[in-house]
Amino acid sequence: MEPIGAVLIDIDGVLTVSWEPLPGAVAAMERLRAADVPLALVTNTTSRTRSRIAGRLADSGFPVGPGDILTAPAVTAAHLREHHPEARCLLINTGDVRDDLPGVTLVEEHTEGAAPDVVVLGGAGGAFTYTALNRAFRLVQQGAALVAMHRNLYWRTAEGLDLDTGAFLAGLERAARTEAVITGKPSGAFFAAALAHLGTGPGGTLMVGDDIETDVLAAQRHGITGALVRTGKYRPETHEAADGTPDHVLDSFADVPALLERMGR
Repeated sequence: MEPIGAVLIDIDGVLTVSWEPLPGAVAAMERLRAADVPLALVTNTTSRTRSRIAGRLADSGFPVGPGDILTAPAVTAAHLREHHPEARCLLINTGDVRDDLPGVTLVEEHTEGAAPDVVVLGGAGGAFTYTALNRAFRLVQQGAALVAMHRNLYWRTAEGLDLDTGAFLAGLERAARTEAVITGKPSGAFFAAALAHLGTGPGGTLMVGDDIETDVLAAQRHGITGALVRTGKYRPETHEAADGTPDHVLDSFADVPALLERMGR
């Protein structure tokens, strides 16, 4: 097995919950930095820009900056620029990530003029009203493309599990008889972008996540070694019912430095 030389790390549920650091996470990140391990934080978070995410993590003690972070909105912007250049895009998202969507023409829900060419779903929350989702449904019926930053069903907060985009997207796809293009994890384009960001190959990279399907098994399907942590959204029943087996299962991100040492880093 090729020695692991780089690490991709999910944020929510792995490093933090509701943006509060999980026990041992900051110290583990500091150990990786001290060992000069190339790393990138890869997240489907759609409520904050890369800059705001980096600032929040740095305030909590994590040694990271905006250049260490790859978000679903950033990869979505690249997809839209390549596949829908100059398209008018209706974004339904809870949180302001416009700064991570350079080169994308966003239109408001009630903007006059031509109908949007693309409906883009970000993260669920207050923006996912009946009115907004019904508008998306009608636009897709009329021929608009449907792009979703992810299809996560839920995520972990300090209060418990909250519904996420995938819970609504499944109904929209079924009603409109279409399938969305997914730009964030678990898409191959997202993992390819993450590897390119690090300048590493899949065989020498470890992905650490709390979502067995979206983070871990998806990474493994692209040749990346996967490590599932028992924090965040981890649930034993989901683990047991999964379509595959993680390469590694850890109690938390605090165990990652020791795992890398065992794997020859």
